[in-house]
Amino acid sequence: MITLEDWALIRRLAAEGVPKTQIAERLQISRNTVAKAVSLDEPPKYERVPVEATSFTPFEERVRAMLAEFPEMPATVLAERVGWSGSPSWFRENVARLRPEQRRPDPADRLVWSPGDAAQCDLWFPPKRIPLEDGTTALLPVLVMVAAHSRYICGRMIPSRQTPDLLLGSWSLIDDFGRVPRRLIWDNETGIGRRGRLAAGVAEFCGTLATRVHQLKARDPESKGVVERRNGFFETSFMPGRSFTSPADFNTQFADWLERANRRVVRTLQARPIDLVDADREAMLALPPIPPRVGWSNQIRLGRDYYVRVDANDYSVDPTAIGRQVTVTADLERVQVRLDGRPVADHGRVWARRMTVTDPAHVATAKVLREEFGRPSTVADDSLARDLADYDRAFGIAGLDGLEVA
Repeated sequence: MITLEDWALIRRLAAEGVPKTQIAERLQISRNTVAKAVSLDEPPKYERVPVEATSFTPFEERVRAMLAEFPEMPATVLAERVGWSGSPSWFRENVARLRPEQRRPDPADRLVWSPGDAAQCDLWFPPKRIPLEDGTTALLPVLVMVAAHSRYICGRMIPSRQTPDLLLGSWSLIDDFGRVPRRLIWDNETGIGRRGRLAAGVAEFCGTLATRVHQLKARDPESKGVVERRNGFFETSFMPGRSFTSPADFNTQFADWLERANRRVVRTLQARPIDLVDADREAMLALPPIPPRVGWSNQIRLGRDYYVRVDANDYSVDPTAIGRQVTVTADLERVQVRLDGRPVADHGRVWARRMTVTDPAHVATAKVLREEFGRPSTVADDSLARDLADYDRAFGIAGLDGLEVA
């Protein structure tokens, strides 16, 4: 078959008056091919030759009928149902050709985001392990929040994907942004909620901010495509060539890079997020007058082992609080313990796992208390001593004044 390039060249040479014989000699093709090309008014098109019947042809209609009723039926089961005894790979190839014709279409609408309406939220796991306090490394989540209208990006690394840390990270980003989106769009992240049910504490968080969490249905990536594309953008534009010494170092570098990223032109908007974010902020809600209560919080009775557990780590407490109810709170930076409002422990939160964090002052206090507990008491207890005159009167002995007691 003549190619498109040869057809164009032949017609140009013929239009210039070059004889067909010379064209055929120049291109090393036959005169009949040249004549055919000159006679074609449209570019040549490849037409597939109809395929003759194959070994699959007798089974095709039955396979179509079964796929119409059960679109996801495996090819192995289909082969058994229709009685196929030939090549399994040839059968799978033909089923793969027919299956898309029987699947129900699931169109995705083009979404339009109004200013201030929504922020898309997701967890991104950078493909590089971060050094932690105990010398180990870990893949830690980064909470990413993107204003859907302006595409303005906020994000920070958090210790875990548990609900307290997710809410701490969300509030940190919203507080830094200065306004509250009317909707927070999440997929079925366990720490936020699944199947339409919110995790414990999420409803209170939304109520304080006067916003709501919109949970997407399964297999609906298009509705959160803005933040999903940003996650890929981080891996191709932020991560290459970088190294990190700690989670804090990661957050510092990430924050600096986001300032530049938000000044780049977004191709689909033909505008920079930094230029559109003011419209987003104006349409969003104001920050609440009282910050939401987020983070780790618990009340326990401090045991003889004067440590409390937060996430997966143990932190020491002043042993003078042993046996009493203490309140344990923690955010992304600190772990604090209070007794009747008085601080009895204050530690920097560690992001490693299964660590024991000890304040030397607590150990010294415990040693003193242990020594005092083991030392015998030297104070005489006179509380059980009785006046001797009581015994005189009980046994009829004369009193001190010489009188006989009746």
